[in-house]
Amino acid sequence: MATVKVNELHLDDLPWIVEYDESKCIQCGKCVATCSFQAIKPAIEQRKKSGSIAEKNKFEKVVVIKQNVSFEHHCRGCGMCTMVCPNGALKVHRNLESQYSVRYRAEKGESIKKGGRSNLNTEGRTLDKIKVGRISQMTDPSLDAVRHTFELKTPFGRVLAPDKLNFKVDGENIIQTTNLPPNNWIYPIIMGDMSIGAVSWRMWEAMAIATAYLNEVMGIPVRMCTGEGGIPSRLLKSRYVKYMILQIASGHFGWNRIIDAMPDMVEDPAGILIKIGQGAKPGDGGMLMANKVAKYVQEIRGVPKADLLSPPTHQGLYSIEESVQKMFLSMNAAFNFKVPVAIKVASSATSVSVYNNLLRDPYNIVGGFFLDGLAAGTGAAHEISLNHTGHPITSKLRDCYLAAVHQGRQGEIPIFAGGGLGQTGSFAADAFKLICLGANGVFSGRLLLEIAGCIGNDTEKCNACNTGLCPAGIASQDVCLTKRLDIDKVAQNLVNYFVATNFELRKLMAATGCSALPIGRSDALITVDKNVADRLDIQYVC
Repeated sequence: MATVKVNELHLDDLPWIVEYDESKCIQCGKCVATCSFQAIKPAIEQRKKSGSIAEKNKFEKVVVIKQNVSFEHHCRGCGMCTMVCPNGALKVHRNLESQYSVRYRAEKGESIKKGGRSNLNTEGRTLDKIKVGRISQMTDPSLDAVRHTFELKTPFGRVLAPDKLNFKVDGENIIQTTNLPPNNWIYPIIMGDMSIGAVSWRMWEAMAIATAYLNEVMGIPVRMCTGEGGIPSRLLKSRYVKYMILQIASGHFGWNRIIDAMPDMVEDPAGILIKIGQGAKPGDGGMLMANKVAKYVQEIRGVPKADLLSPPTHQGLYSIEESVQKMFLSMNAAFNFKVPVAIKVASSATSVSVYNNLLRDPYNIVGGFFLDGLAAGTGAAHEISLNHTGHPITSKLRDCYLAAVHQGRQGEIPIFAGGGLGQTGSFAADAFKLICLGANGVFSGRLLLEIAGCIGNDTEKCNACNTGLCPAGIASQDVCLTKRLDIDKVAQNLVNYFVATNFELRKLMAATGCSALPIGRSDALITVDKNVADRLDIQYVC
């Protein structure tokens, strides 16, 4: 009798099980060829022949599909095999009795890493418990969403308080005494920061094409954040860089290329975003595994093919005050004080303190505060960070806004909020509610991947962005996989989504009687949850 090795990985330990119906299989091989994880493989089994008594003791070889049982090639549940199977011979289902996480840590002696978004969703989303309750009707008529003109722009850059404006009256003339801080008026939705490397160049190019089209054809002034790592020199030297917010993260990858391109820039970038942290993995630096560092990524970032690990902090900067004095001032000076410089931080218990420190900045150079909640996405993170660190975005955004209100300084540093927006299908509603709670605008990254065709979700389906084996070709640099992504189709889908969202924002604004963005108009919101009402200081209804 064979010995059972209970300590080895078994099929029942895996998080996803592939069911195979031999009777429907035509042995076309499409499923095996499509699986980027090599989670299934052809195999040969010996079967007793059926038929006469003389044949029963004879065997025949049968080709079947089997699931790989390994840590490196286990099924991620993406379902690509089921999509290409012409006869429905394969089904993928979640194994509720999986012990994979225990087995992995015990066998490998290391933390589990993954991409995607947080897999923990407790007690439902706060934004889903909030409704727009202020409906204008008779004495305060609602607006026509189709025919009325709406102002859907928000400031990106420092806004001076009235007593600090640089004007003086000389007789009948108003004279500007000093230069104003740089400020641009942009659409209140920003395409979130995803680098060339974290996503494929085809996905990144589709976002860039969509951004340019929205601005130049549709008249919607959307801005796109480049993510860390730099961008191609030809784009830096083109007129399209004016739609790009260039990000500098703790690894400072790609910034030599940006500095070298500055003398040849024909347009200023839309802004600079200094990333201190992100909501999906607060306190962690960036991770780009070597298998995603393709040759063009190496050239843009100026690095060899290796794991690229950004530190959790900008080295040499240990406080907000120091950051303002050094990095922010130098970035402003580099672009001749004509480009807004903003900061991105993870939502946390200390966010209000950070925001207050920025408000008190005597230089008035911090042009935006990007606040990222725990439901944000990431290209790579340790599972422990994704699932057990972070702070929801809604309450912390509200805290920051009210802290500014209590000082009479709301709006001086525009707040942009993100982290899981559109998670339940209504991105426009999420954006509108956050704007009413005090955000000047919002940003989203993970949603863009879903629009492009990402097949992952928040319950551990796929979540393999970190591996470089993304079956949709979105988060991979493998040429065979990236060809699955149609650049033109993705760009068109992004444009269509923004057009639809633009109309839906107008619908919500029209119902409340607002022709401009209702920033901080919490009186427009209601909730049936008493705890949410008390925490956010909005109307409780029942």
